Amino acid sequence: MTARKTLFITGVSSGFGKALANEALAAGHRVIGTMRSEVARAEFEQHASRNAFGRCLDVTDFEAIDAVVAEVEKNLGPVDVLVNNAGYGHEGIFEESALEEMRQQFDVNVFGAVAVTKAFVPFFRQRRAGHIINITSMGGFITMPGIAYYCASKFALEGISDTLGKELKPFGIAVTAVAPGSFRTDWAGRSMRRSERSIADYDASFDPIRTARQNNSGKQLGDPVKAARAMLALIASDAPPAHLLLGSDALQRVRERLTSMAQEIDAWEAVTRSTDG
Repeated sequence: MTARKTLFITGVSSGFGKALANEALAAGHRVIGTMRSEVARAEFEQHASRNAFGRCLDVTDFEAIDAVVAEVEKNLGPVDVLVNNAGYGHEGIFEESALEEMRQQFDVNVFGAVAVTKAFVPFFRQRRAGHIINITSMGGFITMPGIAYYCASKFALEGISDTLGKELKPFGIAVTAVAPGSFRTDWAGRSMRRSERSIADYDASFDPIRTARQNNSGKQLGDPVKAARAMLALIASDAPPAHLLLGSDALQRVRERLTSMAQEIDAWEAVTRSTDG
């Protein structure tokens, strides 16, 4: 039987956070979930298991995070697994998307995850134990037109996760970046923020992409419940990976990207080596 653990999951009101919380509770774990409304908190804590504990927290309220984490560790902890799930997607042509929209994307997807992680790391380090899971995306490896800000935020979180894993390994703390492909969550629907179209030059190339993404919302290949079960297998592992792709589409696209990169590196190898002094 898998050891009972306490998970702290940001953004349990929808998507992967909701699916993971439900599956973890069903498996006998304790879950401390964050949400942005008191109504959602009360609803979450009504879970039949009596192992669901809610805390109202907006991950962009950086001044509030340390106090919430300290209170949780004191009254509910120790937390075994931190899951940075809170995030959203931004869609928009780079030239048409305001800089402020990029700041907002990074505040939630990057700075929010970093701030929550920073609050937990001292506790994990003192205990010489813990597992940090950052929900990234195949968009942290590959890129597609119209999601430059989103991909940038996930590339950033992938890089932070990989580096942090190396820093914390001596203390017995694991860090895993979980990169899902296309799943039936609200990412492309309710949770997607879309910049207005304004430049006709992009109509032919981008309008079909935006329409297809909207039409495919809710029909994606990936099942969030199965993703949640994969993450439960991940936290049960004695040797968790630094990166975990979820979904055959993510697997295919990332492999194609790696192959393409290798070919490009080989083609330009002579120029690359020419700069050695």
